[in-house]
Amino acid sequence: MEPISVLLADDHNLVRAGIRALVEKLPEVSVVAEAKDGREALRLVRDSNPDLVLMDIAMPGLNGLEATARISREFPSIRVIILSMYANDEYVREAINAGAYGYLVKRSAATELERAITAVARGEKYFSPLVSARVNRDSGGRLTVDRGWIERLTPRQREILQLIAERHSTKDIASILNISIKTVETHRAQLMERLDIHDVPGLVRFAIRSGLVSLDE
Repeated sequence: MEPISVLLADDHNLVRAGIRALVEKLPEVSVVAEAKDGREALRLVRDSNPDLVLMDIAMPGLNGLEATARISREFPSIRVIILSMYANDEYVREAINAGAYGYLVKRSAATELERAITAVARGEKYFSPLVSARVNRDSGGRLTVDRGWIERLTPRQREILQLIAERHSTKDIASILNISIKTVETHRAQLMERLDIHDVPGLVRFAIRSGLVSLDE
C-alpha cells in the first residue's frame, strides 16, 4: 500500500512543525510539502500532487478557504481537510461550499487527526464532533449548507477584498495579482457597490467580521 501523501498549509512555522510531527507518527502517512500561505499551497499542490491537504484558514495573501475552492476546482482528486482554531458556523459553511472533505479544530486529539486522514483518504467526509452538528444532509445524503455572504462575491473580488483588508496598496495588489492598477480599482468599486460599503475602512471591517481575515494578521 502506498503511503498517504499530505501537504501542510499553515502560516505559523511552529504550528506547522507540530502538525508535521503528529502526522509523521501516523502509519502509512507521509508529509511531502509545506506551505506558509494559500498561494504557495496551490503551487506546491501542482508540484507534489499530494493525496490530501491539511489547510489552515487564516493565512495572508490567499486564505485557506479560497485556496481550498481552487484546489477543488483544479485538482478534484486532491482532498482538503480544514484544520483551524475556529469552529464557528460561517467557517464550517464556507469550508463545505469550497469543497473541503473534512474540518478539524486544532485542539482535536491526535487520534482524531488520524481518523480524519484515514476517512478522507477513503473518499469519506470527516468533521470534528465540535462542528459535525453544524453539518446537515439532504434526503440523498449530500452535505448541505446555507449560502454564506461570500457567495455574493466572485473569487477575484474575494481575493482583492482580502488583500485590501491586509492593508496592501492598490499598486501592491496589482503587482501581486499581475493585473493593472485600473483593474484593481474597478474591482474595488464593484465590491463597494455590491456590498453597499463606500470606503476602504468599511471593507476592512466587513472582511474581519466575516472571517476573511483575522485581527492578528
